[in-house]
Amino acid sequence: MSEPWEKVAGGVTAPRGFLAAGVAAGIKYKGKRDVALIYSEAPALAAGVFTTNRVKAAPVLVTAARVAGGRARAVVANSGNANACTGEQGIRDALLMARRAAELLHIPEEEVLVASTGVIGRPLPMDLVLEGIGACVRELSPQGGAAAAEAIMTTDTQPKEAAVSFVLEGKKVTIGGMAKGSGMIHPRMATMLCFLTTDAAISLPLLREALRFAVERSFNMISVDGDTSTNDMALILANGLAGNPPVEVPGPAFSLFCRALTAVCVSLARAIAADGEGATRLLEVRVVRAPTEEDARLAARAVVSSNLVKAAVYGRDANWGRIICALGYSGASFDPQRVDIYLGDLPVARDGAALAFDEERTSALLAGPEVRILVDLKSGDGEATAWGCDLTEDYVRINAHYRT
Repeated sequence: MSEPWEKVAGGVTAPRGFLAAGVAAGIKYKGKRDVALIYSEAPALAAGVFTTNRVKAAPVLVTAARVAGGRARAVVANSGNANACTGEQGIRDALLMARRAAELLHIPEEEVLVASTGVIGRPLPMDLVLEGIGACVRELSPQGGAAAAEAIMTTDTQPKEAAVSFVLEGKKVTIGGMAKGSGMIHPRMATMLCFLTTDAAISLPLLREALRFAVERSFNMISVDGDTSTNDMALILANGLAGNPPVEVPGPAFSLFCRALTAVCVSLARAIAADGEGATRLLEVRVVRAPTEEDARLAARAVVSSNLVKAAVYGRDANWGRIICALGYSGASFDPQRVDIYLGDLPVARDGAALAFDEERTSALLAGPEVRILVDLKSGDGEATAWGCDLTEDYVRINAHYRT
């Protein structure tokens, strides 16, 4: 059955009333975009989720405080420098980024949210950042989403954008998004950096609930290397310009909005997992018939996060014992003697014991750009899917020389 939405181009500028820009300010390398700006031409509601790492970067602290107020019209972000572990100066710099954007956009300073990503422990080169913000304001356009998505990349090999349109209470509504992430990916809230926009009219409490719902089923279900960043955040702005009757109570309209938002987030989350540092394959782990959805999520995340599973995928080794081992320490409730495991559509274990299978066929299944593992716990109705990637020598090479 087809979904009630269609994919559209434009990322964060696909919804009505959103402009964006991305420029090269010299923070990273000469000629590489590294400052981004997203702007709503109309007042907007805002919601966000943030890293649970005890060490939080200055922009996370500033933006979390502002999002609590529920309103924002702009997001300014830089790459190349995380502005993390930079003390009071880091807070001042994050506030100054917002202040400069607000002055140039002629909006209240409190309505500008801030994000940073890159190397930890270095002060921001504020002269370059402020020049970049000015350039972004001058270049804002409805076609600027792709440049903005490029400007937040660090070790990413490609920008990540997604958008869908659908009919909500008789009006066409659009949700767009962009994200970055390649390494230090093991979210326990949202993702590395993700910015979402929508022209839907929706109440603030339901916008917050929808974001939490989508994040739990997308960004919180990916892992590249087991490291939860100091800078992770996911933000959404909703300006209501679609003109739909406001979604103010749970019901069919809210359910449709949640599902569409989740689709955008899943698309971005898969792109992050596929672009993991040094990765050659996207790994998808689906757990079915778990006692509860939470059990399914715990089980799927454990398998996709296992370095032994990830290394086996890279080596095209159908070592299903590593999969059931990860299930065992996941915290999920299940009977080990009822577990079935499939690589693609090929069963390799039944009722917790080995099946005879063709090693050449399984090696071929593990050689494609996407590797799918299905785990059937045969214990209930809970289902969940997690995404990750293989673990290669290039991951070590990239992170051994990240600062140099």
